[in-house]
Amino acid sequence: MTEHVRDAARTLNNAMDSVNLINQINEGDFSYFLPGYTQEVVNRRVQENVQHLEIILAYEEVVEDETDKTPYTTAIATGKAYIEENS
Repeated sequence: MTEHVRDAARTLNNAMDSVNLINQINEGDFSYFLPGYTQEVVNRRVQENVQHLEIILAYEEVVEDETDKTPYTTAIATGKAYIEENS
């Protein structure tokens, strides 16, 4: 395995935290947040994770990697829809 492939795999693996958080919030699990967080704060956190995924997917080594990016692109779409529905 080349260094390029290892870097892409490591980067995508780390990005799964953002995928999981977006999906968790979308499913109504707010255990990540302390009680009393406002919808505005939740939306901001979702937006930050959407932006993180968009940045990751633009990295050259990730673009060139043949790994299926569907979980990441789906999470981006899910996050954007969540924000739109909860704004």
